[in-house]
Amino acid sequence: MQPSELATEISDWIKARVIEAGAKGVVIGMSGGLDSSLTAVLSKKAFPDTTLGLILPCDSRSRTEDVAYARMIAAQFGIETKEIDISRIFAAFLRLLEVDVDSEIEIDIATANLKPRLRMVCLYYFANKRNYLVVGTGNKSELFIGYFTKYGNGASDILPLGDVLKTEEQRLAEELNIPREIITKVPSAGLWEGQTDEAEIGMSYSDLDKIILAMVTEDFKGSRAGYSGCDPELVERVRRMADASQHKREGIPVFRKRC
Repeated sequence: MQPSELATEISDWIKARVIEAGAKGVVIGMSGGLDSSLTAVLSKKAFPDTTLGLILPCDSRSRTEDVAYARMIAAQFGIETKEIDISRIFAAFLRLLEVDVDSEIEIDIATANLKPRLRMVCLYYFANKRNYLVVGTGNKSELFIGYFTKYGNGASDILPLGDVLKTEEQRLAEELNIPREIITKVPSAGLWEGQTDEAEIGMSYSDLDKIILAMVTEDFKGSRAGYSGCDPELVERVRRMADASQHKREGIPVFRKRC
């Protein structure tokens, strides 16, 4: 599918889902990265007058360039934004939980995951206040291996990029005239200083997407030939991550009593 056609289909899908829910618009967390920028622009196409972007720096280490990129996208595409510094809330949580900031904040994943979960609270506040839906920014690559925070950036009402691989996003972003510096910037969830997605995942998105494509192609299922050119260790790593994160992609299990 051509990028222009895909962009139209996604925007139409966003509009249909929101109308179906009886909502009036959408709210998106804007981090300045490719995923959120792309989601915001597609949402703006669907709802020109009722798209809200939230820029939510969460501590003093939040990169000023990320905020600048989020502002750039908002200005270029005319997206209404609210910028809310939630650093003090984050700091208060750390004190209440007795987190040793100096020794733990850069390495403890439970502490780092507080950031996207606090942002989720803000997104749903404005969604509730305005009768909007929260639009998630995750892509197919991240969903497949569970690379998102449960009830954090993984919490949303709709997920328009959920069937779009990370490497496919670049062509889509170019079609929508998203600035080149955002398309090429190193992906990072900003969980701690110096953190990057690919370092945490343990491979490049290019390698990850190649493996995912092999795994989801019917002809390749269960066939080693399908992974020709893929590092066997990386294939196994993707399998482990996908299996271990299955609970993050499913609904909450409900006990069913016998009749």
